[in-house]
Amino acid sequence: MLDLSAVPGAKRTEVVGLHDGALRLRLAAPPVDGKANDEIVAWLAQSLGLPRRDVQLLRGLTSRRKQIQIDAPEAVVAAWLGGLGLA
Repeated sequence: MLDLSAVPGAKRTEVVGLHDGALRLRLAAPPVDGKANDEIVAWLAQSLGLPRRDVQLLRGLTSRRKQIQIDAPEAVVAAWLGGLGLA
């Protein structure tokens, strides 16, 4: 499970570090009609090299603070976070 802090409405989707124990992610999508949530799932799946079905939003549909379930080996997620300089 990954805790995420989302900031919608950015120019591009990118990780900007940690915020209050959660991965902070700027999103190139508005917080309207679930577009930001869709962007989170699509971006994480692409970044981790996983199909979208392996990334699920568990909590925080309307909140900036979200919990994400990633169906991948923990080593894969840890390596990805390490590549971001966050593991």
